[in-house]
Amino acid sequence: MTDEELSEAELGHLRRCIELAGEALEVGDEPFGSVLVDGAGRVLAEDRNRVVETGDRTRHPEFELARWAAAHMEAEDRATATVFTSGEHCPMCAAAHAWVGLGRIVYVHSSRQLAGWLDELGVAPGPVATLPVQDVAPGITVVGPVPSLVEQMQDLHRRRFG
Repeated sequence: MTDEELSEAELGHLRRCIELAGEALEVGDEPFGSVLVDGAGRVLAEDRNRVVETGDRTRHPEFELARWAAAHMEAEDRATATVFTSGEHCPMCAAAHAWVGLGRIVYVHSSRQLAGWLDELGVAPGPVATLPVQDVAPGITVVGPVPSLVEQMQDLHRRRFG
């Protein structure tokens, strides 16, 4: 994909995701951040990885936003919402996104890119297979990666694991 396919507002949401990922890194967590935006373009919620501070490996921001959406949004509003995120959803988060009925996903870097970076850094694979969102939730519209922002995320992962 090219950056021109996204609006300046959408790129701004992705930049906020990178900021949130940086906040996660500052507290010793893996750098992931996400923003939930409604169909009209309003930011409804945002979060960052909270695995280290809670000890709960399911505290990914994408999963938290799916829970938030289920509790605070009507089904028709969830369907028109977008989750902007620093990295492509893992299978757990992709499933939560689909089960809650959220709309599209826009991410900075893919799971495949992340797996390659971590392999280069000598980080052992996690306990869950690396799969594209479409393999877990084939009905979800997915946009990414975003080339102009990928290097920033790669740098955050290098800082965390390098």
